[in-house]
Amino acid sequence: MPQIIGYIRVSTVDQNIARQLDGTELDREFTDTCSGSTVTRPALNELKSYCREGDTVVVHDISRLARNIEDLINLIRFFNDKGVTVQFKKEAMIFTAEQSNPMNTLMLNLLGSVYQFEREMMLERQREGIAKAKSAGKYKGRPLSVAPSEILELLEQGVSIRKVAAQLGISTTTVQKIKKSQI
Repeated sequence: MPQIIGYIRVSTVDQNIARQLDGTELDREFTDTCSGSTVTRPALNELKSYCREGDTVVVHDISRLARNIEDLINLIRFFNDKGVTVQFKKEAMIFTAEQSNPMNTLMLNLLGSVYQFEREMMLERQREGIAKAKSAGKYKGRPLSVAPSEILELLEQGVSIRKVAAQLGISTTTVQKIKKSQI
């Protein structure tokens, strides 16, 4: 029996998932809390394995499924090749394996490109802001999760940089920076 399956994605745990498919009757729901720019999304991968021919995957909007046009088209093609319909609620667009709708395809490409552009612009503004803050001495990066004295103590004991990093759960780059700052 065909199922209606919801896919929900939010970027952070602070975001509310309730609004995305509110009022939609679903047989099953898959939710990811991660960036849409990553292709390693556990719930999406589970959804791809779970859905069967005749099912419908419902997504709030295009940006919830993918943040770049290539991934978006590949995902829709994947589902349609399996005989699964993809429905975007906000844009009121449906993609099925049986029928091709040139207007929907055009709109998908346009809107997908807009979402990709929007993400790239946001990342560019973020990089510019970080560069400006760094030049003003206001940006120092993420705070250390380990006290520098702990790192230095292990290094003084003769523990290698890699072993210090592994033992403390930090990157080798962090260990090297702390070591350099003490020379």
